[in-house]
Amino acid sequence: MINDSIRIGLVNDVSSLRRLSILSYNQLAHYDSPSCYKLCAISRAAGILASRKKSVKRGYPTREPYAFRFCIVSCYGFKIKNGGLEIRVARGKRFCVPLTRHTLTVVSRPGVEVRSFTLTQNRLSLCITRDVAPVESASTVGVDRNLRNLTVGNDEETVRYDLSETVRIARTTVHIVGSFKRNDVRTRGIIASKYGQRRTARTGHLLHTTTRTIVAVAVQRREAIVLEDIRGIRCLYRKGNGQGRMFRGRMNGWSFGEAQRQLEYKASWTGLPVIHLSRHETRGSSVTCPRCGERLQSDK
Repeated sequence: MINDSIRIGLVNDVSSLRRLSILSYNQLAHYDSPSCYKLCAISRAAGILASRKKSVKRGYPTREPYAFRFCIVSCYGFKIKNGGLEIRVARGKRFCVPLTRHTLTVVSRPGVEVRSFTLTQNRLSLCITRDVAPVESASTVGVDRNLRNLTVGNDEETVRYDLSETVRIARTTVHIVGSFKRNDVRTRGIIASKYGQRRTARTGHLLHTTTRTIVAVAVQRREAIVLEDIRGIRCLYRKGNGQGRMFRGRMNGWSFGEAQRQLEYKASWTGLPVIHLSRHETRGSSVTCPRCGERLQSDK
């Protein structure tokens, strides 16, 4: 259904959800599936088409989009019952997916609500929300996301969390993948993908441990988290700017976006406010000392 909706959108040059729904919904009538899954398939197809349209506007070459992974996504027509997730499969028929004890414990907490689910061939993901009381912050604390550490501090105290292990993991993964000698692009790509997933999982776990500690301390001290806008920083390390391949590789593997994502959702889960500073507000902050105001870099 997703691929049919994508084809309809490409033929009619449509990427908006409303227009694609009007064109695709009647075309999907031959599928023996509840209407809720058809609407979600159209929604996903609209997202894929919108992403492709953005890439085309930026001048990036794109292939014809196609969804390979089988999945069921829905935000209604399901319920948690008898220790499992009951979903609709046909008129008057439901299928129950058993849930683990930990998942049942989380979704049964007061104020927690399951908004949607995503079911693939070997995985079930639940999207949940929780009503939390906002934490009234008495002060603020800034989080500086660096390549090898996360530095948290304000005028009173500064704490540095070491993340140099993530750089070592990335360097080791690149070395292992670069040592492949097998003359089979498909097999080499599959093995490299597994090492890449392993690298992502290990890096994500290290960031999870660090960000969890940062948010816990901030909640205990009632400090709002302040983040700066460093989007587009990788444009400084493109090919031709004078840096070597290894240096650019390290910078392109810098997980500052993942660190921000984890800080934001963990702070929202506890009701802690997150303040985002604009580039204008943080301009020149790395040039002068935050304590004495002395200039740290020269104009030469």
